[in-house]
Amino acid sequence: MALPTTPLRIVLLAHENMNLLDLTGPVQTLFTANREGKGRPSARYDIVVASEHGGLITTSSGLQVMSVSLSSLDGIAIDTLVAPGGCKGEEYVVSPGLVAWVSQRAPHVRRLCSVCTGAFLLAATGQLDGRRVATHWEWAVRLMERYPKVIVDADKIFVRDESIWTSAGVTAGIDLTLALVEQDYGHQLAIDTARQLVMFMKRSGGQSQFSAPLAAQTSESDRFVELHAWVAANLDQDLRVERLAEQAGMSTRTFARTYAAKAGTTPAKMVETLRLEAVRRLLEETDLTLKRIAVMTGHGDEQNLRRVFSRRMGVNPVDYRDRFSAHGETLRARA
Repeated sequence: MALPTTPLRIVLLAHENMNLLDLTGPVQTLFTANREGKGRPSARYDIVVASEHGGLITTSSGLQVMSVSLSSLDGIAIDTLVAPGGCKGEEYVVSPGLVAWVSQRAPHVRRLCSVCTGAFLLAATGQLDGRRVATHWEWAVRLMERYPKVIVDADKIFVRDESIWTSAGVTAGIDLTLALVEQDYGHQLAIDTARQLVMFMKRSGGQSQFSAPLAAQTSESDRFVELHAWVAANLDQDLRVERLAEQAGMSTRTFARTYAAKAGTTPAKMVETLRLEAVRRLLEETDLTLKRIAVMTGHGDEQNLRRVFSRRMGVNPVDYRDRFSAHGETLRARA
């Protein structure tokens, strides 16, 4: 790929009561990308934080950030425009001044992006009409209701629809920004930047906003939190309902009935879901063989793993890894 020869100007739009991390997550990611690589003569990104009138902006956490005014950007080319989210209260109030400015500048930028409820600002300009977009799961329905022409994906971490990039809430803005870095400067810089940020992994946009273990912990099955943690740590063991009941200190019949009533699913489905989550994580983070992953996650053999994964995910594990693995380039080179 041909790398940019001059810094790319990224403008992030600050506004009162915005989420601090919606702004600082992308800013820090871009700054870290600038620092990666020895001997680089200039920065990769020119990072600008701008607000309608400039000056100090108070975020929802109470911390203030300094910004330049939108008018100071008149006549200045912008490569990527990012709208962070956050608001006061339960309704996202879109500033008419920001809407007018974004409407004017959006057609002339290479990429238009939002983090969390920043999608409401972009939607108000009409730029998201007919586009598939992401936002924080808690705001997805409200975005759909207010802007029915927008195609909202309430599950994904971030979504790219041609030149429009939108992400879920807070930390997902970092994932989106890493994807921008990868598009601009390649996979290796994105991984190196993620490593410097001490991220557990570089997540791809196609991943769900919800993890299976977290969903299990936040359901009404609070009494089974310790059981879920035990299952996740022992996926390669015999996890039939009798063993789960023993671990929970209940009779098999009572456990099966109580678990289904409290968790809204069967113990067997819970085990399958946690095993699938582990498979996804190993496909994304490692270059382990499918045979090894099958043993580690309690699927027994590769054939069974392929069958279960394809049935639940709608894609075979090889294709999933090719699309979402942080080791994608290395694995493809080996093929």
